[in-house]
Amino acid sequence: MSGSVTPTSDTISPRSQRFRDSVHNIPTPGTEVHRPRRYEPIVLNIYIVGSIALLMICLGIALEIALHISDICNGFSVPEKNVITFVSTSFLTSFVPTLLVVPLAYFWAVADWMLRWYQPYVTLSEGKAPAARSILLDYHRHWLINVSTLTAFSVIFMQPLAGSLFQVPQVPYTSAASATSMRSIGLSPTINQLTSFLASAGAPPGSILNGTLAVNTTAVQTHVNCINPTSFTTTNLTSSDFVLSATFSTTCNASLSLNPNDGPDQFSVTAASTCAPSYQDQNFQPVIFWYYHLSDNGDALGTAVFCQPSIAIFIVTTSMDLNDGSMGDCTIVEPFEYTNNVTGNPLNGQAFNGVMFDASNNSYITARILAINSGIPGAIYSFASQQPDWSTIHNTTISAQLTSDIPRLFVETLPAHLLSVLFICIGISSLIVHILHKRSRRNLWLTSPPGSIAAIVSLTSRSGFGDLLLPYDDVSRMKSNLTGLTFRLDKRTGAIVAEEDFGVVNTSDNTALLGGKRGYSMTVGVDNLTPLSRTSFKEKLEPESP
Repeated sequence: MSGSVTPTSDTISPRSQRFRDSVHNIPTPGTEVHRPRRYEPIVLNIYIVGSIALLMICLGIALEIALHISDICNGFSVPEKNVITFVSTSFLTSFVPTLLVVPLAYFWAVADWMLRWYQPYVTLSEGKAPAARSILLDYHRHWLINVSTLTAFSVIFMQPLAGSLFQVPQVPYTSAASATSMRSIGLSPTINQLTSFLASAGAPPGSILNGTLAVNTTAVQTHVNCINPTSFTTTNLTSSDFVLSATFSTTCNASLSLNPNDGPDQFSVTAASTCAPSYQDQNFQPVIFWYYHLSDNGDALGTAVFCQPSIAIFIVTTSMDLNDGSMGDCTIVEPFEYTNNVTGNPLNGQAFNGVMFDASNNSYITARILAINSGIPGAIYSFASQQPDWSTIHNTTISAQLTSDIPRLFVETLPAHLLSVLFICIGISSLIVHILHKRSRRNLWLTSPPGSIAAIVSLTSRSGFGDLLLPYDDVSRMKSNLTGLTFRLDKRTGAIVAEEDFGVVNTSDNTALLGGKRGYSMTVGVDNLTPLSRTSFKEKLEPESP
C-alpha cells in the first residue's frame, strides 16, 4: 500500500500505514440508513439539573429564614408527647433531615460520574486528541470536571450537617391564654367576724434552682387522728345560751356553751380532758374543734371534730425539687432508735396538740395563746367554707399568660449556616458547570450510553487501530503502541478515528496520567512496536500477492 491519504467526509487526513481502517465503508446515517436519536442521560438534562440547582438555592435561603424565625420565636411548636411512640425524638430530628438530603447528594454524585464518562468523548469531538487524553482515560481532568468533582465531594458534608440541624429541648415558653376568674374585689358580708384576719398569716415559697436534691435524712411522721362524733346534738336553752354536745366513744364525750347573739359563725377549740389519761399534760391532750353556723333560714347547724395527734420518727430517703421546694417521694429506711429530747424526756415521743397550752403570766405569751386558740379553728373554718372576706363570687373571663416547660423545635445556628452556604454554593456551581459542559457537548452525537463495552466496540470496530493492541497489553504497552496517533470522532459516522501525526517529531505528552513522557518520531515509530504490531505493519507495506 502506498503512502497516499484517504479522504473522509469532513477532512483530508493521512492514512496510517500501521493499520487499515474501514470507516469509509460505514453507511452514512440520516442518508443511507436511519439515524438514531441522540442519547442524553436524564441526569444531564439541563432542565432537570436547573430545577435541582434552583431547589438547592431555595433550600439554602429557606434554611436561613427558618433559623431567623427559630431565634425570634423561641423555637417551633411540636407535640408535647411524641406521636410516633416506637422511636425517640432525637432519632426523628437526626434521621428525617438526613433522609431528605440523601436524594440530593445521590443526584450530584451520579451527575459527576456522567460528566466523567462523557469527557473523553468531548475531547475526541474536538479532534487531534492524543491517546493519553482520550482513549486511554475514562475521564479527563478538565477544569469543569475538577469543579464537578469538588461539588460531588462537598455533598458528603450535607448528611452530617442535616443530622445535627434540629434539637428539641425542654424550655420555658410563655403563651397567651385565658382564665376564668371566680372572684372580684368586694367586701364579704362576714367581714366583722374577723375570720380571715386570723387565718391570713403565711409566706410564699422562694425559687432556688432548677434541679432535684436526693438525701438520706431524719423525718417525723405525724398523724392528726381526727374523727367525727358518733352523735351530735344542739340544744337551745335560752335566746343567749346554746349548747353543742358531741359523743366520740363510750368514754369520750364533751359539750360547749355559746351565745348565738355573738354571730352567725362561731368556732372554738377545747381540750378533751375526759378523753385523756389523768396524768397527761394539757399540751399533749387530745382536743375538740367546735363549729357553729346559723343559716339564712334561721336553722342552727353545728359539728365537732376530735383530734389526738401522734408522731413517729424514721430514717428516710427523699428528694426535693429545688425550683419550688416541693418534696418528692419519701421512702422509710428504718425506725429512728436514738434518744433525744423528742423521743426521750420531756416529750417521750408525744405530739403537741398545738392549740392548748399551759397558762402563762407573760401577757405577750397569753395573747399568742388566745390568737392560736382562735386562729387555727378560724383557718380551718375559712378553708372549709371557701369564703374569704375580701372577695365576692363573680365569674368573668380574663386575659392571662401561661408559662410552662414544653418541648420546642430549635434550628441550630452553626449547622444551619454551614448547610445553607453549602446548598447555595452547590446549586450555583453545579448549574454553571452543567451549562458550560452542555455547550462543549454540542458537537457530540452519541446514540447509546458511553459506559458499556458494546458502545465502545461499536465506535472503534471499523477504526483499525485495534490491530496495534493485544488483549494482554498493559497500560504502558498500549500507550507505547499508540504513540504518534491522534484520535477524533468522525463527523459523518460518529466513529472513533485514529490518524498518524506525521508533522510531529519527538513530541511528548506531558499531560499523560498513565506513564512517563514518551517521544515519537518517524525513525523510532516502527522499532517500538510489539512483534505482532510490527508484523501487521510489514504486511500492510507489502503488496498482496496476485
